[in-house]
This record gives sequence, C-alpha cells and structure tokens, in this order.
Amino acid sequence: MVICGANAVAQATPTVLAAPAAAAVAASPGAPSDATDYKLVPNDVIQVTVFQEDDLNSMLRISRNGSITFPLIGVLNVTGKTPHEAADVIRAALAKDYLVNPQVNVTVAQYAPKRFTVLGQVQRPGAYDLPDRDSFTLIEAIGMAGGYTRIADSGRITLKRIIDGKESVVHLNAKKMANSASAASFDIMPGDIITVGESVF
Repeated sequence: MVICGANAVAQATPTVLAAPAAAAVAASPGAPSDATDYKLVPNDVIQVTVFQEDDLNSMLRISRNGSITFPLIGVLNVTGKTPHEAADVIRAALAKDYLVNPQVNVTVAQYAPKRFTVLGQVQRPGAYDLPDRDSFTLIEAIGMAGGYTRIADSGRITLKRIIDGKESVVHLNAKKMANSASAASFDIMPGDIITVGESVF
C-alpha cells in the first residue's frame, strides 16, 4: 500500500481494473431498467474494489442513515449518489491522505427492497412492499394497511423520510387530500415511515 496524497482517477469497469473508467452497476435480480442512473438507497449492498489494494476491497450494506464505513476513511455518505458518484467520493478520500492514483470501482451487489412502513392508527400497521409503478400515494398506502381505526385522525399524519442522509419529517393532512379534488396528493417513496395520529376527544 502506498501512503501519499495525490489526485486520483475513479475506475468503474468491474472486470478490467487496470484502466480508469466510470463506475458500473452490477447486473442482478431486481436491477432497475436504467441501472446507470440508479441512485443508492439505504439497505443496498455495494461492492467496493480498489485496484491492487485487496485489503480495501469491501462488501458493504448502506445504513439507514445513508452511510457506509470504509477502511482507512471511516464513515461516508453515499445515499442519493450513483455508483459512479460513490466511487468518486471514495477515490477522493483515499487520494487525499492514503493512496497515489487509487482506482475505485463500485457496483450494486444487492438492491434494497422497496418498502414503506405504516404505523399508528391503522388496521394493519407494518411494513409493505411498494408497488412497482411511477406513483403510489399516501391515501393508497393507508388503504394497503387496512385503512384507519375508529380513533384515527387522518388530518394528523407524519411522514419520516431520509433525504441526503438526514431524516426529514413532513406533516400531512390526508383528510383534506381525500375530500378535495384540488388538494395535492403526496407520493410515497421507499423507506418512508408513515404514522397516523389519534383523534383528541
């Protein structure tokens, strides 16, 4: 291992590591149709290969907060990045303090299940698979969980979502969405946690 700071070039062709190139997504079951633009999400498993540095080659699961822990470097945020962009982040960190011209390849070994969770005042709280289509709304998600209990307040719903590795909380009024044709719907994303509040009597 060469210890030195220097600029580096990210390498991405999984079978030819000698030449720098763009990072690639490994073909695997569940891969998106346009895998080159795939954005990494929590629970994806990625394989990181550093040319001629076998001790750095790693199979890593992205944590719920969107980070990985990589040898030498420590914690890096990769959620929302393509495999190519993740390779660039790792390459830059290695080049800064550790390696001369590191050639880094990132592939997706296993895609995270596309799931969301509904909690609180619904008939069947739990985790559900997100349907494979362009749009799936908050109202549909609650329906998948069996609908509201008798003490639910559909106007008091919170949704937690990880954005760029940080948890964001959104307050939603499903009652307004359901009763008004002009009210904007809200699309559910993988990893969302929906909590339906209880009515205050």
